[in-house]
Amino acid sequence: MSKRNSSKLRRLVLDVLKPHSPSLPEFATRLGSLDGVKGVNVSLVEIDKDTETLKVTLEGDLDYDLIRSAIEEWGGVIHSVDEVAAGDLLLKEKRGRVSTQEE
Repeated sequence: MSKRNSSKLRRLVLDVLKPHSPSLPEFATRLGSLDGVKGVNVSLVEIDKDTETLKVTLEGDLDYDLIRSAIEEWGGVIHSVDEVAAGDLLLKEKRGRVSTQEE
């Protein structure tokens, strides 16, 4: 396995602060069009006069630096990385038990 493939992330869950523009559908679509991104969920956590706080979940063959740069280009900032998955299998945690996505 090449270093490039072994260093890729499979899932990222991010806490993102962004201005109202782009809209949530446009923001999700833009993220989904980035190289390696196979799926995106964007949930609105909080909204105020000037900004929106989002929970962003991405899956695929992810490049964190590319994603961070794109979010910053669109006026946003990553407040925290709340979950990361890497490797050949995506693991799910249920009531303290870890299982593969196939189970």
